[in-house]
Amino acid sequence: MKILVTGSAGFIGFHLAQRLLAEGHAVTGIDAMVPYYDVRLKEARHALLERQPGFTPLLFDLAEPGRIAATMAAMRPDVVVHLAAQAGVRYALEHPESYIHNNVLATYALLEACKAQPVQHLLMASTSSAYGANQSMPFRETDAVATPLNIYAATKMATESIGHSYAHLWHQPVTMFRFFTVYGPWGRPDMAFFKFTDAILRGRPIDIYNHGRMERDFTYVDDLVEAITRLIPCVPVAGQAVAPCDSISPVAPFRVVNIGNAQPVQLLDFIAAIEQACGRPAIRNPMDMQPGEVLKTWADASLLQALTGYRPSTGIAAGIDAFVTWFRAYHRL
Repeated sequence: MKILVTGSAGFIGFHLAQRLLAEGHAVTGIDAMVPYYDVRLKEARHALLERQPGFTPLLFDLAEPGRIAATMAAMRPDVVVHLAAQAGVRYALEHPESYIHNNVLATYALLEACKAQPVQHLLMASTSSAYGANQSMPFRETDAVATPLNIYAATKMATESIGHSYAHLWHQPVTMFRFFTVYGPWGRPDMAFFKFTDAILRGRPIDIYNHGRMERDFTYVDDLVEAITRLIPCVPVAGQAVAPCDSISPVAPFRVVNIGNAQPVQLLDFIAAIEQACGRPAIRNPMDMQPGEVLKTWADASLLQALTGYRPSTGIAAGIDAFVTWFRAYHRL
């Protein structure tokens, strides 16, 4: 197939593009190379993709008027996987405009392009942060999501709502993924696992928010990519549920799917796994809870399993060991 991947120089987009190319698909990758973190890491990811036959890189901002529409018209992709976004909870406290531009406006431009040039399946990234202040665990796709705790979550919820509207009005099949704390090689430097590893290996203290009294459903990136590739052929049809837990819309070819390990891990246990992989203890700096954070995430992955026969299973020890091995090699530590 011809597959368009947005955010192809990003952490998840890079891994997904690699997998799709290995399977023999033609992949066009779009990235704006936004300097939210060191662009050299993004350039290194794209450089690896460019070594593989079938990859076409395009560098532009999705929200730039006319650019994605022209690309879609020329390329005529079979499938679009939309991963480009402004990520991060804490960055949103001071730069909310970046989230409106890169999440809402960019997604709107892509949806308009798909309206003009429909695809077999449009798959778009959302977030476990959409569950906000929900207390019932594990989080299910059919839970109400009306209490976002930060701007990042609010913009992702907006893209879910806009995506449903386009699916209903223009019959464009849409699947939204809600990712749960993805980690692994080539990860983002702003994420905790990256910061912790960097600090521990360089002998610097790590900030542990809420004194470590938090839990996350950590999902290894290879598991996430496996789930996405299996969901590509699972095109939603309005009202046609595949399981009692299905979030399929009754009025649109639209569904939401959790992708998570379904096994929350204590933050302090996560840090202990990094210490073990690094071969040295962390210098710990306990801190209070940050605004916009949630205490716990926990995915119900039963819909993913019903749709694809698959659910993530990589344990923290194996996933962190793979990340630290990559980190040492990349930074020559």
